[in-house]
This record gives sequence, structure tokens and C-alpha cells, in this order.
Amino acid sequence: MKKYIITATAVSALVFGVTLFAGDDERYESQSYTKVQTGSKTRAFTQLESIYKRECSSCHMAYQPELLPKRSWTKMMNTLENHFNVDATLDPQEQRAIAIYLTSNAGDVKQSSKHFSRMSGSVADNKTPLRITQTPYFIKEHRKIPQRFIKQKEVKSFANCNACHTTAEKGIYSERAIKIPNYGRWKD
Repeated sequence: MKKYIITATAVSALVFGVTLFAGDDERYESQSYTKVQTGSKTRAFTQLESIYKRECSSCHMAYQPELLPKRSWTKMMNTLENHFNVDATLDPQEQRAIAIYLTSNAGDVKQSSKHFSRMSGSVADNKTPLRITQTPYFIKEHRKIPQRFIKQKEVKSFANCNACHTTAEKGIYSERAIKIPNYGRWKD
């Protein structure tokens, strides 16, 4: 019970901070938020990440924000009423918190690994993909995989990263960690 009260208090303070700095403006000022809220960017973003993972991973893997550019996450968070043919509408305060986390850690904002940089960097400036699978780098990296491996019930679609990338939830997509169901290790 005590842990629940502490967690609820922390989330309430976080949500209050998001509301305070987001206001009616849809542009999220994460730097102001992190300095005022906790004085520690790491702690604030850990709380935002927790809200993101809780809400988004209830339906699918919580994709790493670095996989898409900021404009993609902004558009996605502003169209949750039709999130890939599903109404994923959230409480406005949670939506703001998740938007801050995603846009502050997007591939074109945050310094990230070479793999993530290539993914979001492959998107032309005039494009705003809502699917990671629509990025040129993703398409290039997955072009040789036969559709029969993707269509099988254990995988279903390219969006199910962790079906083949055994360490995808940790943000590790190396070839050593690829194991396609009913096939085995993949070597390109």
C-alpha cells in the first residue's frame, strides 16, 4: 500500500508538471519541465518512460522513440483517436507526458546509436511516417526476408519486432539476436 501511495504521488507530481508546462500549447517544452520538476533529467525521463511503457505496451511493444523522427511522434500523439484503426485515446495528462517522452527522445533529437541514427535519418525531411516499417532503412534491412516468415502466426507482421529480434525490447537489434520462429537464426 505504501509503495502504491508513493508511486501515485510521484505520478501526480509528474502529471501536474506536464500540465503546468504544456498548458494549451501542443509544443512540449521538456527542458523546462525536467529542470523544474526534479532537477534531474534522468529521473524525470524515467518517470515519463514508465508512463509510456505502461500505456503503449499494453497493446504492442513499446518501441524505442529513436526509431522515428520527432515529427512522426508528434503526429501520432495528435491522432490517437485513430491509431492504426484503433481508438487509443488517453487521459490528456498522460498523453502529454508520453508526447514529451517520445519527442524528447526521437531519433532526430537525441544522440543515439548508429542503428537508431540510420533508422530515423533515412526519413526524408518532407516525410512523416507513422510506422517504423515505412522508414527506408527498415525496408532496406528487411527486404530479403521471405513473406512466409512474416505471415506465420508467431510473427504476423513486421510490427512485431520482438517475435524475431529477441532483444528488441532492450533496443538491441543486432543480427546475433535474430531468431525467426520456425526457421532459426537469420544471417544476412
